[in-house]
Amino acid sequence: MTAEYVDPLPIVWDPEAAIGEMLKGKKGLVVGIANDQSIAYGCAHKLRAFGAELAVTWLNEKAEQHVRPHAEALGATIMGPMDVMKPGELENLFERIAREWGRLDFLIHAIAFAPREDLHGRVVDCSWEGFAQAMHVSCWSFIRMCKLAEPLMTDGGVAITMSYYGADKVVNRYNLMGPVKAALEASVRYVAAELGPQGIRVFAVSPGPLKTRASSGISHFDELVQMAQERAPAQRLVDIAEVGRVVAFLVGGASSGMTGDTIYVDGGLHNMA
Repeated sequence: MTAEYVDPLPIVWDPEAAIGEMLKGKKGLVVGIANDQSIAYGCAHKLRAFGAELAVTWLNEKAEQHVRPHAEALGATIMGPMDVMKPGELENLFERIAREWGRLDFLIHAIAFAPREDLHGRVVDCSWEGFAQAMHVSCWSFIRMCKLAEPLMTDGGVAITMSYYGADKVVNRYNLMGPVKAALEASVRYVAAELGPQGIRVFAVSPGPLKTRASSGISHFDELVQMAQERAPAQRLVDIAEVGRVVAFLVGGASSGMTGDTIYVDGGLHNMA
């Protein structure tokens, strides 16, 4: 007689509660919160709600007044300024994490920048200085964070950065950030391959257009928003909480069989011709 199969899941299953169980006790760094509309804030809010302990940074003294209250509300146990363009600040941050936590389970990289004149012009017209700065802040800083996180992720870990559909397809007015984000997505694949033997998984998350402070720098951004709403199968924009839930899933153990991928959270927009 065949033994009766017993479903190990309860009849009513709460996926958010399941994620929360996986994140209790996890310690992670979130870089890129500008205000409570930031993608980074949506990620931090969900990660904290699911039980993770956070380290939060802000760019400079001017940004502190906008970010510190949110960091405190999130119960961040490590917080402070960190500008990736200033030599030593990134290294000092990871030294502090090593000193106070002794380990790191995940990092969320949600920063990008290009000088306005280079971002608003044609790619072929961009300056070397603008291109180099965009690559430094938006791409190289993620590679460097992964390098610094590697010795702290002794039991494995997860590193996540933020990309956009314009990395894969030409998006009108996305301009210089297209090649920069393409380099970022390629870096994710290579870093995933290099750090995989240490149990470190690496992802790019690609949200649809979101009305954030960072996106306001893109010329005619409202046109991108309108296009997304009209063309996406969901016919709406995603929100930062939806992005945060996907990030929490990737950080949690349920995604253990995944790495090196770009994960779209855009209501299906990237599938449309």
